[in-house]
Amino acid sequence: MAIGNVTPDSFYASSRLNGPSEVIAWARESIASGADILDIGGCSTRPCSQAASEEEEWSRLEPAFAALRAELPEVQLSLDTFRPEIARRALEQFGPMIINDISGGSEAMYEVVRHYRVPYVWTVLGDYDLPAKSELMSGIDCILDPGFGFLGSTERDYEALHNLDKLSVYNKPVLVGISRKSMVYKPLGLTPDTCLSATQALQLYALEHGATILRTHDTRATRDTIEIYGRIMMECCNDKMIK
Repeated sequence: MAIGNVTPDSFYASSRLNGPSEVIAWARESIASGADILDIGGCSTRPCSQAASEEEEWSRLEPAFAALRAELPEVQLSLDTFRPEIARRALEQFGPMIINDISGGSEAMYEVVRHYRVPYVWTVLGDYDLPAKSELMSGIDCILDPGFGFLGSTERDYEALHNLDKLSVYNKPVLVGISRKSMVYKPLGLTPDTCLSATQALQLYALEHGATILRTHDTRATRDTIEIYGRIMMECCNDKMIK
Protein backbone atom coordinates (compact mmCIF):
# COMPACT_ATOMS: atom_id res chain seq x y z
CA MET A 1 0.00 0.00 0.00
CA ALA A 2 1.70 3.20 -1.22
CA ILE A 3 1.22 6.37 0.83
CA GLY A 4 0.27 9.64 -0.83
CA ASN A 5 -0.83 12.78 1.01
CA VAL A 6 -2.55 15.77 -0.57
CA THR A 7 -1.56 17.81 2.45
CA PRO A 8 1.04 20.52 3.10
CA ASP A 9 2.07 19.19 6.51
CA SER A 10 2.41 15.39 6.56
CA PHE A 11 5.42 14.37 8.63
CA TYR A 12 7.37 12.92 5.68
CA ALA A 13 7.73 15.68 3.12
CA SER A 14 8.33 13.34 0.18
CA SER A 15 4.82 11.93 0.53
CA ARG A 16 3.19 15.34 -0.04
CA LEU A 17 1.46 15.75 -3.38
CA ASN A 18 0.45 19.13 -4.73
CA GLY A 19 -2.40 18.88 -7.22
CA PRO A 20 -3.78 16.20 -9.57
CA SER A 21 -0.74 16.11 -11.86
CA GLU A 22 1.56 15.19 -8.97
CA VAL A 23 -0.98 12.64 -7.73
CA ILE A 24 -1.05 10.91 -11.12
CA ALA A 25 2.74 10.95 -11.46
CA TRP A 26 3.10 9.46 -7.98
CA ALA A 27 0.43 6.85 -8.73
CA ARG A 28 2.09 5.72 -11.95
CA GLU A 29 5.51 5.53 -10.30
CA SER A 30 4.10 3.64 -7.31
CA ILE A 31 2.37 1.08 -9.52
CA ALA A 32 5.49 0.63 -11.65
CA SER A 33 7.46 0.06 -8.44
CA GLY A 34 5.12 -2.69 -7.26
CA ALA A 35 2.28 -1.07 -5.32
CA ASP A 36 -1.01 -2.96 -5.20
CA ILE A 37 -3.01 -0.27 -3.35
CA LEU A 38 -2.80 3.53 -3.42
CA ASP A 39 -3.70 5.19 -0.11
CA ILE A 40 -4.57 8.90 -0.23
CA GLY A 41 -5.01 11.17 2.77
CA GLY A 42 -6.14 14.77 2.94
CA CYS A 43 -5.74 15.53 6.65
CA SER A 44 -2.45 15.09 8.47
CA THR A 45 -2.57 13.07 11.70
CA ARG A 46 1.08 13.54 12.63
CA PRO A 47 1.82 14.33 16.29
CA CYS A 48 0.97 17.91 17.30
CA SER A 49 -0.71 18.63 13.98
CA GLN A 50 -3.88 20.70 13.72
CA ALA A 51 -6.52 18.83 11.77
CA ALA A 52 -7.81 20.46 8.62
CA SER A 53 -11.51 21.23 8.59
CA GLU A 54 -13.82 18.73 6.95
CA GLU A 55 -14.38 20.99 3.95
CA GLU A 56 -10.65 21.61 3.56
CA GLU A 57 -9.98 17.88 3.68
CA TRP A 58 -12.61 17.25 0.99
CA SER A 59 -11.33 20.09 -1.21
CA ARG A 60 -7.94 18.36 -1.24
CA LEU A 61 -9.27 14.85 -1.80
CA GLU A 62 -11.92 15.43 -4.44
CA PRO A 63 -9.59 16.49 -7.30
CA ALA A 64 -7.10 13.78 -6.37
CA PHE A 65 -9.65 10.97 -6.56
CA ALA A 66 -11.27 12.44 -9.66
CA ALA A 67 -7.91 12.37 -11.44
CA LEU A 68 -7.14 8.84 -10.29
CA ARG A 69 -10.52 7.46 -11.38
CA ALA A 70 -10.17 9.18 -14.76
CA GLU A 71 -6.57 8.16 -15.46
CA LEU A 72 -6.25 4.83 -13.61
CA PRO A 73 -9.78 3.44 -13.22
CA GLU A 74 -8.69 -0.12 -12.40
CA VAL A 75 -6.34 0.73 -9.54
CA GLN A 76 -7.29 -0.33 -6.00
CA LEU A 77 -7.70 2.87 -4.00
CA SER A 78 -7.75 3.50 -0.28
CA LEU A 79 -8.98 6.63 1.50
CA ASP A 80 -7.16 7.63 4.68
CA THR A 81 -9.77 9.47 6.76
CA PHE A 82 -11.29 9.34 10.23
CA ARG A 83 -14.39 11.33 9.20
CA PRO A 84 -17.52 9.34 8.29
CA GLU A 85 -18.90 12.12 6.09
CA ILE A 86 -15.69 12.29 4.05
CA ALA A 87 -15.84 8.52 3.57
CA ARG A 88 -19.48 8.70 2.52
CA ARG A 89 -18.86 11.48 0.00
CA ALA A 90 -15.89 9.66 -1.53
CA LEU A 91 -17.74 6.36 -1.85
CA GLU A 92 -20.80 8.05 -3.30
CA GLN A 93 -18.83 10.02 -5.88
CA PHE A 94 -15.93 7.72 -6.75
CA GLY A 95 -17.18 4.22 -6.04
CA PRO A 96 -15.77 1.38 -3.95
CA MET A 97 -12.45 1.82 -2.15
CA ILE A 98 -10.85 0.81 1.13
CA ILE A 99 -11.60 3.12 4.05
CA ASN A 100 -8.48 3.48 6.19
CA ASP A 101 -9.53 4.94 9.56
CA ILE A 102 -6.77 5.56 12.12
CA SER A 103 -9.20 6.65 14.84
CA GLY A 104 -10.35 3.23 16.02
CA GLY A 105 -13.77 3.80 14.51
CA SER A 106 -17.20 5.08 15.45
CA GLU A 107 -20.77 3.93 14.95
CA ALA A 108 -21.18 6.54 12.23
CA MET A 109 -18.15 5.20 10.33
CA TYR A 110 -19.25 1.60 10.79
CA GLU A 111 -22.62 2.47 9.28
CA VAL A 112 -20.98 4.04 6.24
CA VAL A 113 -18.78 1.03 5.44
CA ARG A 114 -21.65 -1.39 6.10
CA HIS A 115 -23.91 0.55 3.75
CA TYR A 116 -21.37 0.68 0.92
CA ARG A 117 -19.96 -2.80 1.62
CA VAL A 118 -16.33 -1.81 1.32
CA PRO A 119 -13.21 -3.03 3.16
CA TYR A 120 -12.48 -1.13 6.36
CA VAL A 121 -9.11 -0.75 8.08
CA TRP A 122 -9.99 -1.15 11.74
CA THR A 123 -7.22 0.43 13.81
CA VAL A 124 -7.32 -1.53 17.06
CA LEU A 125 -4.83 0.77 18.86
CA GLY A 126 -2.79 -2.03 20.39
CA ASP A 127 -5.79 -3.84 21.88
CA TYR A 128 -5.66 -7.38 20.48
CA ASP A 129 -8.59 -8.69 22.54
CA LEU A 130 -10.97 -8.27 19.64
CA PRO A 131 -13.76 -10.67 20.63
CA ALA A 132 -14.81 -8.12 23.24
CA LYS A 133 -15.45 -5.66 20.39
CA SER A 134 -16.46 -8.04 17.62
CA GLU A 135 -20.17 -7.27 17.75
CA LEU A 136 -19.39 -3.65 16.85
CA MET A 137 -17.87 -4.84 13.59
CA SER A 138 -20.58 -7.28 12.56
CA GLY A 139 -21.14 -7.25 8.82
CA ILE A 140 -17.93 -5.35 8.03
CA ASP A 141 -15.05 -6.65 5.89
CA CYS A 142 -12.22 -5.75 8.27
CA ILE A 143 -8.50 -5.28 7.78
CA LEU A 144 -6.76 -5.10 11.17
CA ASP A 145 -4.20 -2.37 11.90
CA PRO A 146 -2.39 -2.31 15.27
CA GLY A 147 -2.11 1.48 15.09
CA PHE A 148 1.63 2.05 15.20
CA GLY A 149 2.38 5.71 15.88
CA PHE A 150 -0.91 6.27 17.68
CA LEU A 151 -0.33 4.19 20.81
CA GLY A 152 1.15 6.93 22.98
CA SER A 153 4.79 5.89 23.20
CA THR A 154 7.60 4.11 21.37
CA GLU A 155 7.56 1.43 24.05
CA ARG A 156 3.90 0.64 23.37
CA ASP A 157 4.59 0.58 19.62
CA TYR A 158 7.29 -2.07 20.11
CA GLU A 159 5.13 -4.05 22.51
CA ALA A 160 2.39 -4.14 19.86
CA LEU A 161 4.89 -5.18 17.19
CA HIS A 162 6.29 -7.92 19.44
CA ASN A 163 2.75 -9.30 19.88
CA LEU A 164 1.70 -8.84 16.25
CA ASP A 165 1.20 -12.54 15.58
CA LYS A 166 -1.68 -12.56 18.09
CA LEU A 167 -3.80 -10.94 15.37
CA SER A 168 -3.44 -13.97 13.10
CA VAL A 169 -6.03 -15.92 15.10
CA TYR A 170 -8.78 -13.68 13.71
CA ASN A 171 -8.18 -14.75 10.09
CA LYS A 172 -8.26 -11.18 8.82
CA PRO A 173 -5.70 -9.29 6.72
CA VAL A 174 -3.23 -7.40 8.92
CA LEU A 175 -2.00 -3.98 7.82
CA VAL A 176 1.25 -2.65 9.27
CA GLY A 177 2.05 1.03 8.85
CA ILE A 178 5.45 1.75 10.41
CA SER A 179 7.09 3.44 7.44
CA ARG A 180 9.56 6.14 8.61
CA LYS A 181 7.62 6.69 11.84
CA SER A 182 9.13 7.86 15.12
CA MET A 183 9.26 4.29 16.50
CA VAL A 184 11.78 3.61 13.73
CA TYR A 185 13.98 6.69 13.75
CA LYS A 186 13.93 7.99 17.33
CA PRO A 187 15.64 5.00 19.03
CA LEU A 188 18.46 5.29 16.48
CA GLY A 189 18.84 9.07 16.60
CA LEU A 190 17.77 9.34 12.95
CA THR A 191 15.10 11.36 11.13
CA PRO A 192 12.21 10.38 8.84
CA ASP A 193 14.51 11.07 5.89
CA THR A 194 17.33 8.78 7.07
CA CYS A 195 15.59 5.66 8.41
CA LEU A 196 14.78 3.67 5.25
CA SER A 197 16.93 0.64 6.13
CA ALA A 198 15.58 0.54 9.69
CA THR A 199 12.03 0.71 8.31
CA GLN A 200 12.71 -2.27 6.08
CA ALA A 201 14.14 -4.25 9.01
CA LEU A 202 10.94 -3.74 10.99
CA GLN A 203 8.78 -4.48 7.94
CA LEU A 204 10.59 -7.78 7.46
CA TYR A 205 9.87 -8.62 11.10
CA ALA A 206 6.23 -7.68 10.56
CA LEU A 207 5.98 -10.03 7.57
CA GLU A 208 7.47 -12.85 9.64
CA HIS A 209 4.81 -12.26 12.29
CA GLY A 210 1.67 -12.08 10.19
CA ALA A 211 1.53 -8.76 8.31
CA THR A 212 -0.23 -9.12 4.96
CA ILE A 213 -0.27 -5.47 3.88
CA LEU A 214 2.64 -3.05 4.32
CA ARG A 215 1.71 0.63 4.15
CA THR A 216 4.81 2.40 2.89
CA HIS A 217 6.36 5.61 1.62
CA ASP A 218 8.98 3.58 -0.30
CA THR A 219 7.28 1.25 -2.74
CA ARG A 220 10.31 -0.18 -4.52
CA ALA A 221 12.30 -0.87 -1.35
CA THR A 222 9.27 -2.45 0.31
CA ARG A 223 8.52 -4.58 -2.74
CA ASP A 224 12.12 -5.83 -2.60
CA THR A 225 11.67 -6.69 1.09
CA ILE A 226 8.50 -8.62 0.29
CA GLU A 227 10.23 -10.49 -2.56
CA ILE A 228 13.18 -11.46 -0.36
CA TYR A 229 10.83 -12.62 2.38
CA GLY A 230 8.99 -14.72 -0.20
CA ARG A 231 12.25 -16.36 -1.24
CA ILE A 232 13.11 -17.14 2.38
CA MET A 233 9.72 -18.76 2.90
CA MET A 234 9.97 -20.71 -0.36
CA GLU A 235 13.35 -22.13 0.66
CA CYS A 236 11.99 -23.04 4.11
CA CYS A 237 9.04 -24.85 2.54
CA ASN A 238 11.27 -26.68 0.04
CA ASP A 239 13.62 -27.72 2.84
CA LYS A 240 10.74 -29.14 4.88
CA MET A 241 9.42 -31.05 1.85
CA ILE A 242 12.84 -32.61 1.20
CA LYS A 243 13.18 -33.70 4.84
